[in-house]
Amino acid sequence: MNYVIRGNNIEVTEALRGFVEKKISRLEKYFDTPPSAAAHITLSVTRDEHKVEVTIPFPGVLVRAEEKSTDMYASIDLVVDKLERQIRKYKTKINRKLRREGSLRSQIYKNGNTADALVDEEDEPIEVVRTKRFHLKPMDVEEAIMKMEMLGHNFFVFSNAETDEVNVVYRRKDGRYGLIELE
Repeated sequence: MNYVIRGNNIEVTEALRGFVEKKISRLEKYFDTPPSAAAHITLSVTRDEHKVEVTIPFPGVLVRAEEKSTDMYASIDLVVDKLERQIRKYKTKINRKLRREGSLRSQIYKNGNTADALVDEEDEPIEVVRTKRFHLKPMDVEEAIMKMEMLGHNFFVFSNAETDEVNVVYRRKDGRYGLIELE
């Protein structure tokens, strides 16, 4: 796997680079083929906060995580642990789905109930507890952000008056706003 390691307000020394590469390379064991694209790692220091952001495009899934602590090496360990949990969870879901699909038809015909067939003993059933319906009023991005703030939500779905497409505005962790547009 190739690594693109960038530092913001920190010099990426050979020791730090080697530590990052060693830790991130542990993730390769979860995949049959290593990714052809490079893993992007950003190390940054702001005041006493050491932050690590990692984005890795593995085959079939994009894995991303970030962690902060008072020590850069601890932040690297934390982010690798977080990435490992994400990958294991993803692979477990895929494997369960594949096993379930093999026996799904027989379960449906045996029980006559698709809901029983879709619930695994180890899984909590996914339950939709509320459904909302609303009209998408055409508006610009600024108006959508204002409505989102007035409602006290973290995101807002709207019809963009400029593009006539459905968009989503959301509040980022840093307090700024993001816009999601469909392709």
